[in-house]
Amino acid sequence: MQSKLTIKEKIGYALGDGAANIAWRGVATFLLIFYTDVFGFAPAVVGVLMLVARFSDGISDILMGVVGDRTKSKYGKFRPWILWTAFPLGIILALLFTTPDLSENGKLIYAYVTYILFTLIYTANNIPYGALMAVMTGDDRERTSIGSFRMVGAFAGGMIVQGALLYLVMSFGSINPEMQLVRLSDETYKLNIVSTETVENALLKTEDGIAQFKLADKKDDIPTESKSFSMVEGEEYHLIVYGVKNLGKEDVILINQKKGYSYSIYVMSLFLSLFMLITFASTKERVVPDKKQKTNLKQDLKDLIHNKPWLVLLSIGLLFNIYNSIKQGIVVIYFTHFLKDQLLASSYMVGLTLASIVGAMITSFLSDRFGKKKLFIAALIISGIVNALIYFCTKTDVIGIFILGIISELAAAIFPTLFFTMLGDAADYSEYKNGRRATGLVYSAGSFATKFGGGIAASIIGIVLGMYHYDGQNQVAIEEAVPGIIMLMSWVPAVIALIAALLMVYYPLNDQKLREITLELQEKRNGIDRSEMLEDKAII
Repeated sequence: MQSKLTIKEKIGYALGDGAANIAWRGVATFLLIFYTDVFGFAPAVVGVLMLVARFSDGISDILMGVVGDRTKSKYGKFRPWILWTAFPLGIILALLFTTPDLSENGKLIYAYVTYILFTLIYTANNIPYGALMAVMTGDDRERTSIGSFRMVGAFAGGMIVQGALLYLVMSFGSINPEMQLVRLSDETYKLNIVSTETVENALLKTEDGIAQFKLADKKDDIPTESKSFSMVEGEEYHLIVYGVKNLGKEDVILINQKKGYSYSIYVMSLFLSLFMLITFASTKERVVPDKKQKTNLKQDLKDLIHNKPWLVLLSIGLLFNIYNSIKQGIVVIYFTHFLKDQLLASSYMVGLTLASIVGAMITSFLSDRFGKKKLFIAALIISGIVNALIYFCTKTDVIGIFILGIISELAAAIFPTLFFTMLGDAADYSEYKNGRRATGLVYSAGSFATKFGGGIAASIIGIVLGMYHYDGQNQVAIEEAVPGIIMLMSWVPAVIALIAALLMVYYPLNDQKLREITLELQEKRNGIDRSEMLEDKAII
């Protein structure tokens, strides 16, 4: 059996998680602000939506693991699902960021339907994709290497969507309005603007994001760095602009947010489907269950429940995904409403993603040196404590926020890299202990933890913002919610990371035990019975 894989196959496999993270990080980072600031939903409504969808999806995760283990095709058990779901996943992602012209209840129903379909299709794609890593090779060290490649691909996919999306939104959503700019004083102007199209939720700002806008016709309107409001084609709107010298009409930007988000995601969806097809074409399944193993779902579930490494990993995976999802889900809101510079969020997320790639690349080396369990615990503690320090940063501490965020993310990148590798170890442990292998079912924990953890994170964000009466379309409410936004960006996720570190202490597989399991399984797959070998030695 081939244990060492080619770089080409590892890169091909990594592209699959690049594709998955175009979808997943796009949703985790931008869907919350899209729902609140563009769709107009209340944060609590969004939190409930995501929690309900993710919880119901937990059942489908287990079912997909069962289906994957029982799939039979000329391509293997897990590879064909990557092929079958490549285009459906891209299509549902595009629909998720499409805003149909419906009533308030109609929009909510549409959001529930598209979001639940997204989680189901993602399940059908991602559980087989994750399980594929465990059957590409039986060598646990080689799996750690594949895991590092996978996470590099994952973070690169995340960087594509997080770094480019806001700029694409500006490009695709750009409106060329008619404008008249009249200087009232040294740093004050009156802006008369007429949109060339009807826009339900237009975003008005200056290119550098410094100037403040106030609707002249509303006495109680508060000046803000950006102004979001509905515009009717041909109707003139009057605003007062403050805080900038030598302002020109070319400095003012008007964006159709709905069009911008939708068209940008359409482009991302095309890349997603292409990358998935490459993954399917470039990988191969090599580890197969014993031919004598009979299909027995009841026994598979019983083995799973008694698989202590898997149970610990399920809990850890849930917690670190809540941690990561809160951090990702609040970034754009934090930069938009606290630092007052939404585009700076793109630079921040690119910086974090580059740090993630470095973290994923060094995980294999650090794992060999310190062991997976010790490395996992250290990474959780370091990432959580450093992230909590963001709480003390002010609006002017941009460099400090970047530094703390990058250090925290460097350690956080180790979580998923080790997690999916260790799920393969848990599958080996089950085969070693019970003589049965259910790789897809074991990997269902990864998908469940990712999605349900993300749902809990979204509900936490929604609850906290709701407690502070956040309303993405009301500037007064936004300013009142800033303390809650800062909490979510700093110490709230940090507490969760530290709890996960405590639970990781109970993970039972150390490196010595893994070597023993790997050796015995390799001998068994090669037709060698260790007990017979020992008897032969005794006779000699």
